[in-house]
Amino acid sequence: MVEQPRIIQLPKISDPRGNLSVIEELKDIPFKIERTYWIYDVPGGEVRGGHAYKENQELIVALSGSFDVVLDNGKEKKVFSLNRSYIGLYVPKGLWREMENFSTNSLALVLSSTKYDAEDYIRDYQEFLNFIAQ
Repeated sequence: MVEQPRIIQLPKISDPRGNLSVIEELKDIPFKIERTYWIYDVPGGEVRGGHAYKENQELIVALSGSFDVVLDNGKEKKVFSLNRSYIGLYVPKGLWREMENFSTNSLALVLSSTKYDAEDYIRDYQEFLNFIAQ
């Protein structure tokens, strides 16, 4: 069975001094974290992503500001708007992903299930459609 993308509510510890959230691998998310990166200073109107992964899974969190994640399974697209630091979007392997509509000073945290491997990326949409048709 193919995993479905989904919103994951992360633990939120409220405190008058400021809130705290945490992400634990294999507990809050369904994979072991092998890589972490963040996207920031995205100029207005720019789109990030534009690729799919053969094996990598991700959790995407808007630590600051807001942005949309557009996921495409080759038949339909679904838009997830992220704007809370205690909400993550789980993105399973095999989906085309784009990130757009970044607000000023937005900060996207991405947790990945694999180390960087250029061979895991599918950067051409037609190649993606061929890959998922297999």
